[in-house]
This record gives sequence, structure tokens and C-alpha cells, in this order.
Amino acid sequence: MTQPQIVFLDRDTIAPHITLPKPDFVHEWINYGKTAADDVTDRLAGATIAITNKVRITADVLSSAPQLKLIAVAATGYDCVDVQACAERGIAVCNIRGYSVNTVPEHVFALILALRRGLVPYVQGTRDGAWQRAGQFCYFDTPIRDLSGAVMGIIGRGAIGQKVAALAQAFGMEVIFAARPGAPSSETHVEFDSFLARADVISLHCPLTDSTRGLLGAAAFTKMTRAPVVINTARGALIDLPALQTALATRQISGVGLDVAATEPPAADDLLMDLAQDPRVLLTPHIAWASDEAQSTLASQLIDVLNNFHAGHPINLLT
Repeated sequence: MTQPQIVFLDRDTIAPHITLPKPDFVHEWINYGKTAADDVTDRLAGATIAITNKVRITADVLSSAPQLKLIAVAATGYDCVDVQACAERGIAVCNIRGYSVNTVPEHVFALILALRRGLVPYVQGTRDGAWQRAGQFCYFDTPIRDLSGAVMGIIGRGAIGQKVAALAQAFGMEVIFAARPGAPSSETHVEFDSFLARADVISLHCPLTDSTRGLLGAAAFTKMTRAPVVINTARGALIDLPALQTALATRQISGVGLDVAATEPPAADDLLMDLAQDPRVLLTPHIAWASDEAQSTLASQLIDVLNNFHAGHPINLLT
């Protein structure tokens, strides 16, 4: 019997110093650091198991991969895979779950604290000699705001959103969760427009769908009466960039921390890169998830997915 062929299409999406264990069963393992869209079909032609983090696997690719039995997504989000086409062909799709429940919330608060306390301009100012020019023990170029007593608004009540809420409460913040636009307030969620008006900090932790694309656009920003800090570690397209640019220019928001982009990496001339020159904008390269601890957990769970599938009792199934 031919041994299963496992093809990892984008191994470089896990840091090189993170050890990736091997499955318990006999197999052929092929690593590709990166895979361009034009190369996916050829690289999966003989694959039994495909591993992808961000490389798209479309219905056309599947039609040319007759031996494919499993697609293991090395992440939680699986919008890179045509799940419906997989279901129609009897191909299992599994993802990784719960590995980033600590690292993403910690990154969220790193961004929040940096923005609310003006850390970047103050650090840069001291490097540029502003402290000496002030001529006293401190100076006040940028407002500093405490988190205690502020309202933390969270969009998305999954595991990460709830961990963000727990950290916010530890800082003494009041936590509110947003209801879906158009839905009324409930015991657990605040009507969306009221949510936007009440929040001092807004953090996005919802999936990207047709209904959430551009969720924070011009209409939403105009309702942010408290000029909040906005944080997005979920998906870039949840925020409309031209509307964000206007919101910064008109001070409808006081700052924004972004770890994601609609296209990653963004082009050098992308509007996002222009916005990143604003000191009120902190842009990090989609690394909120990427602590060593989280990556090690991901790698271990990925191999568990493969071992369990091969043993006939798959875990983390999406199809």
C-alpha cells in the first residue's frame, strides 16, 4: 500500500525555530516554504493530506487532486479553503483551535496600553531629545489615559473575546459586548449603535463574512462619540480603510492598533501603509497569534489532527 503523502504548502508561516513533530504513521512529508497560486495544483497532485495556513485551495485545485483525503488548516480561520467543494468530494477539512487564546489578548492589550498611554511618541521623543528640551523631570506632549474606569467594547464573544474581557476587568474596565447590527440589546449584548457610542476602546474578535465585511465603516465611526481606540486582530477587511482614514482625520477615534490587513502583506503603496505613518496608528505584521508558546501548541495540535484522522477518529472537523 502506498504511504500517505503529506504536503505542507506554506511551512514558513510557522517560525523556523518552532519544532514541528512528525506523525506517528509511516508517511512521505514534503515541505514548501511558500506556494504561489499557480503552483498549488502541481504540488498537491499526489497529496493525500494537504497542510495550509494561508494558501488558497479552491474547487479547481481539488478537481486535480484525486488522492486528497484531508486538508489540515494550520490556523483557526479557514476562509482559504473551499469547504463546500471539499464536502462535495468527501475531503475532510480540519483546523486548529484554542491555541491563541492567551497570545492574541495579550497583544490586544499591548496595543491598547501603547495607544492609551502614548508609549510610542514618548519613547521616540526621548530618543530625539525632547526630555532634555523640556528642561524638567517630565513633559506632556501626548495625553495619557488610564484603563481603569474606561468602557471596553468587544465585538465577538468567542474564546478570545472572552479572554480579552477577563483582562479588561482585571484592569478595572467595564466590559460590554456588541449585538449584531440590527439586533436589540439583551442581557449579554448591547445594541450595536449604543455599543459604539459607549465604548472607550473597541476590539474586534469576529469572523470575516459577507455581513461583517466593512463592519466599521463611515456610519459606524460617526457613532463613536467617545473617540475610542480601535483594535483589530481579527481580519483586515472588517474595517473600511478610507472610512478609517477619515475617522482619524476628524478625530472620531483617538487611535487604532492593527495586526491584520485585507491583503497580507499590503503593497508598499497601499492606503494602510500611508496610515501607518500616523503616530496614532500602530501596525504590526499579523503576529498577535505568534508567541512561541502559541506556535508550539499549534504545531502539536496539527500533528494530533493528522494522527487522529489517520486512526479513523478525526478531530476539529469542519466538513
